[in-house]
Amino acid sequence: MFQPHRFLSNALVAITLCSVGLGSTGCKPKAIRGGEGTENPDFDEGAMSTGLDRKDLQDLMSKNMADLVGSPLWGQWRAAAAPPVVAIWPIKNDTTEHLDDQMLTLLSDMETELINSGVVSVVSRERQAEMMAEVGMQQGADFNPTMAAELGRQIGAQYFLTGKLQAVDERINKERRVQYTLFLQVIEVETSIVKFQTKSERTKGIVR
Repeated sequence: MFQPHRFLSNALVAITLCSVGLGSTGCKPKAIRGGEGTENPDFDEGAMSTGLDRKDLQDLMSKNMADLVGSPLWGQWRAAAAPPVVAIWPIKNDTTEHLDDQMLTLLSDMETELINSGVVSVVSRERQAEMMAEVGMQQGADFNPTMAAELGRQIGAQYFLTGKLQAVDERINKERRVQYTLFLQVIEVETSIVKFQTKSERTKGIVR
């Protein structure tokens, strides 16, 4: 289990030793490897800032996907004679953070989970991007039912999986708290009806 106080304590010891030895040999930066299967499996657990990192987005996405898999809609899809065709509409980033790379990773993770489920057929995001470019649609555009219906017909999608990421930033004295929410929706292309909706939340803060 990750123990923040031990991590900070070790960091302070390292800084102290570094300061003591600075006059002689100096203290060189050391690259370390972290994550599952390494000598530092809990390395990614610690937060570096109040911004969203890869682990935050992975946790938010996993919660939402688990809700989808446990929903009545998923049960309908599983019982269908043929796998429904699903396309992933870009998740809209309504925060002030620049998360282009992280959002692409999020979409890839969602795509991977859907494909590996074996319950639905998934339209390639590369193919979808090509079709969106042909009709002049921006990758980060809001979900537009009319345009989505046209795109859905072109790529053969029966449903779109889409959503948005929002944040509420609170500050008082020298403390800061940012509350993030990832919404996820499944929209039926033919009717524009929202067939499923859920959300997951993550709070990060700085306390002095």
